[in-house]
Amino acid sequence: MAEAALRERPVTSRQIKVGDVPIGGGAQVAVQSMTNTMTYDVEATVQQVYDLNAAGADLVRISVNGSKALKGFREVVWRSPVPLIADIHFDYRMALGAADAGAACVRINPGNVGSDDRYRRVIEKCQETGTAMRIGVNSGSVEKRFWDLPKAEALVASALHKVEIAEEMDFFDFKVSLKASHVPEMVEANKKFREYSDAPLHLGVTEAGTKLPGAIKSAAALGQLLPYGIGDTIRISLAEDPVEEIPVAYHILSALDLRHRGPNVIACPSCARTLGFDVIGMAAKVEEGLKPFEDHFTVAVMGCVVNGPGEARDADYGVAGGKDDGVIFSKGQPLRKVGRDEIYDALFEEIAKDDRK
Repeated sequence: MAEAALRERPVTSRQIKVGDVPIGGGAQVAVQSMTNTMTYDVEATVQQVYDLNAAGADLVRISVNGSKALKGFREVVWRSPVPLIADIHFDYRMALGAADAGAACVRINPGNVGSDDRYRRVIEKCQETGTAMRIGVNSGSVEKRFWDLPKAEALVASALHKVEIAEEMDFFDFKVSLKASHVPEMVEANKKFREYSDAPLHLGVTEAGTKLPGAIKSAAALGQLLPYGIGDTIRISLAEDPVEEIPVAYHILSALDLRHRGPNVIACPSCARTLGFDVIGMAAKVEEGLKPFEDHFTVAVMGCVVNGPGEARDADYGVAGGKDDGVIFSKGQPLRKVGRDEIYDALFEEIAKDDRK
């Protein structure tokens, strides 16, 4: 099974490090999520960090929203398998404490963190501790001075104001996020920001919703940015268990040929030509059976032998159903014909013959 070549995209940002994870400057797009546990519940938070990492998260963000949370964060940091980002909203002192506690990055919100002087205090602490920063602007927290601007322009202006202060202080170890729940607004803001700054960008549609609409909104937004070099790390914000965000992120990146994790299943939508072959059920069963595989390869589930192997000739392995039987194929070439009730097992027998699992 040959690995699919990843698409080369323009390098439009400088590179920083969040812990040992490179962000920007041509590095692979980093995937992250955020815990939804109470941070002071150390065991639950550590477990969720491990679950997110096992699912494929490169970075994990954790809320540090008070002294109890900060105390818990200190312990979670040294037990974490991945670099942690401390999420700070209103109390800049939590950013100072999180940096001292070993956060790889602190995420601050310009509209909520307070005066520019407090922001400068955070920068000084990051410089002292070697901590990266994420300047996080969203449509609900733009600084008041920019409220009269159109929404996308307000996001950009608010972010650039903080970028200018950081760079005046000779601090460049930061990334920026400009998020909105409205896809065109988010896309416009990130495109405009890139015209003015080469800071790495964290992308996401904020408050995207539950799994299906959230995934669609995220894909619609990221698909207009990532292929053109705009975006260096992503989070898919879903009203779900945060672990569910990670496969959605990888499906989007894989669809754009930017990063792959695990097999790719393609399937026809089914029609009368299937002659009763359950394409939908077989596709779901094959997808579930492929979950333990980590390598990237493509498996096709096609409904008929008339044009199934031809349409899916690029698939590493596939099956095309028939009236009473099916054909197992590879790269468009038939491997063997089997009875309908043998299709699933025969397909996985052929996959198992490859020594790359």
